[in-house]
Amino acid sequence: MLRPGSCEEFKRDNRTFLSVPNSHYFSSKPSSRDERGKIESVLRGKRYSFITSQGVFSAKRVDTGTRVLVDNMLIPEDGCFLDLGCGIGVIGIVAARESPGLSVCLSDVNPRAVKLTRLNVQRLGLKNCTVYEGHIFDPLEDLLFEAIVSNPPISAGMHKVVYPMVAGAYEQLVYRGMLQMVIQSNKGGKMLAGFFDEVFGSHEVLAIKSGYRVLTAVKL
Repeated sequence: MLRPGSCEEFKRDNRTFLSVPNSHYFSSKPSSRDERGKIESVLRGKRYSFITSQGVFSAKRVDTGTRVLVDNMLIPEDGCFLDLGCGIGVIGIVAARESPGLSVCLSDVNPRAVKLTRLNVQRLGLKNCTVYEGHIFDPLEDLLFEAIVSNPPISAGMHKVVYPMVAGAYEQLVYRGMLQMVIQSNKGGKMLAGFFDEVFGSHEVLAIKSGYRVLTAVKL
């Protein structure tokens, strides 16, 4: 018998199976089995379905933080957009569908997440997306972006991962380019806002909802 809270259910094809979390999603070598399922969600008024698996972020549903971010993020009409730490590709795919003239990059360190993102991009027939595999900005060194958007992996470490994401974003944004991140208000929200100010000079709050806030900063 499974202990309460030790596993969760989601759909694989038309069947329900149990997902037992046994590895961190922010990993270049996920150790859990690659058992795939499908999740559905309405984002910015449009219905989406995504192929997902164990060992990736938000494997069983589009999480609340990502939903708050996606519903409130500012999407350029053109230029280059980066979904940093893309997971299964939710943020970048929504941006690509909302702005067909936008060139969207999606990047993750987790090879399983990268594989699923490519699959989800192909399923929607999106031609304006490119998917990269690597640690933070390593595979993107020569690129500049009008917007960088992320639901960062807080559990992987604020100083180890999230702060380098913010500092690296400043270097890879064009002039007046914008970084947007979502974070739980009571789990690092003030720390992250302070680091935005340290790197960018200031920040704004785009939205506050369901215990999350969307922070944004502009490179000047």
